[in-house]
Amino acid sequence: MGGDTAAIANTREGVAGAYQLVSGLFLRLLALVYLVAFVSLGLQITGLAGADGILPFSAQLQHLEAEYGAERFLVSPNLFWFSASDLALQGVAIAGAVFSVLLFFNILQRLSLVLLFICYLSLYHAGLPFTNFQWDYLLLESGFLAIFLPYGSGITIFLFRWLLFRLRFQSGISKLLSGDPSWSNLTALESYFETQPLPHWVSWYAHHLPEWLLRTGTGAVLFIEIVVPFMMFLPGKARLFAAWATILLQVVILLTSNHNFFNILTIFLCLFLFTDRQLQRLIPAPAGRWLSGGIGAGSSVRGRYQAAMAALAGLIVLVSAFQMWEMVSRQRSPEPAQSVLEQLQPFHIVHKYHVFPTMKTDRKEIIIEGSDDAIEWRPYVFRYKPGYTRLRPAVVIPHQPRLDWMMWFLPEGHPLNMMWYEKLLERLLENSPSVTGLFELNPFPDQPPAYIRSSLYQYRFTSQQERAETGQWWSADYLGPFFPWPWMGRGTSSEKHVE
Repeated sequence: MGGDTAAIANTREGVAGAYQLVSGLFLRLLALVYLVAFVSLGLQITGLAGADGILPFSAQLQHLEAEYGAERFLVSPNLFWFSASDLALQGVAIAGAVFSVLLFFNILQRLSLVLLFICYLSLYHAGLPFTNFQWDYLLLESGFLAIFLPYGSGITIFLFRWLLFRLRFQSGISKLLSGDPSWSNLTALESYFETQPLPHWVSWYAHHLPEWLLRTGTGAVLFIEIVVPFMMFLPGKARLFAAWATILLQVVILLTSNHNFFNILTIFLCLFLFTDRQLQRLIPAPAGRWLSGGIGAGSSVRGRYQAAMAALAGLIVLVSAFQMWEMVSRQRSPEPAQSVLEQLQPFHIVHKYHVFPTMKTDRKEIIIEGSDDAIEWRPYVFRYKPGYTRLRPAVVIPHQPRLDWMMWFLPEGHPLNMMWYEKLLERLLENSPSVTGLFELNPFPDQPPAYIRSSLYQYRFTSQQERAETGQWWSADYLGPFFPWPWMGRGTSSEKHVE
């Protein structure tokens, strides 16, 4: 019996030991993603959720306290119950950036991982709805699992593979389950590059690729997202194929889209499809020893810890299995499972993923303008979303401009989006510095406008001939006024074009 126990222990240590370099490298790369995410969000958080921001978080906390009482800490777990001032919001973002640097240099590794997750979870709740995106979910789920990486358990490696599988497979299968004909007839990429939230200049060139190539690319996306993920659990060359196919797709998306750190983090997750031996061929031995430092050192994967990891893995697999069942069946889980899902949801340790399940076939943009006399109108210029038709679409990776991105959803007219948009226009009428700071240009730097309006335009990429003749990247046609609430009809004007 003693020999069997030793053999089992050695096997477990062998599984963990085969991924020390993988784990250490991933933690360093995760630290860089955290750093980018905290800096990016920190630059915007007061404009989004500060005292004079679009949706002050302090007001939301008061509402939660009145509605939930003591349960509010579970409904919205965050550090800002103590204070939601602008200083506190920025302070948590700065703390996150500091702990990201510490993690990168392997200083206070385990403490940093815990605090990074807590800080980003807090900012996530503070920034809602501007932080309610798949990359935020992915960073939180990856950050939570990363807390357990230093302990060297092979179960954690499996959980990362399971996360990568769910991310890719759910993203693919949701495209078919949505019933969107652009995916089933392989025409999605004929629209995607033009209608995605924030195209950059390479997107213009991708949009003009031959139709046969775009359709082939659409088929390749479905294959890589639906079939390839199952290869992640196979040994040898099959798993390596899954890794490289997934990485290739993410690189292509990076080259043609502005999706912040989302695709970068997905590439980093592919590390768990490799072993240390495979990575050692690419990484010099001294660097490998530095990267592996602290993984599995001073801790055991036996006994109670191993049992706890097994229980955590069982919970995550079970919850995510119910989530996939809900996605496929379009029904709610049975009551006991639904209760668990609802209790875990505020902590964001397991998610459903569905990247572009439906594809827009046209692009509508909203232009906001202010005026002192309702005759002469001056536009508010966004930093990155399409506006001036002659301006080359910018590459902003890995930054995530939250307001620019959210403007993409507004033409659909969803009531929740109309709510925050109304608050945005109110802040512009107040000339709130934290909100106007989210724009590239505030046309009223000294005093707020007397009137404000928003207009709807149809945007499309210019053809190759049009761009050669005019130098414009976009063509914009006026569709009419866009009113977030009924009385905004005042101050409208006749058709005009954005140049």
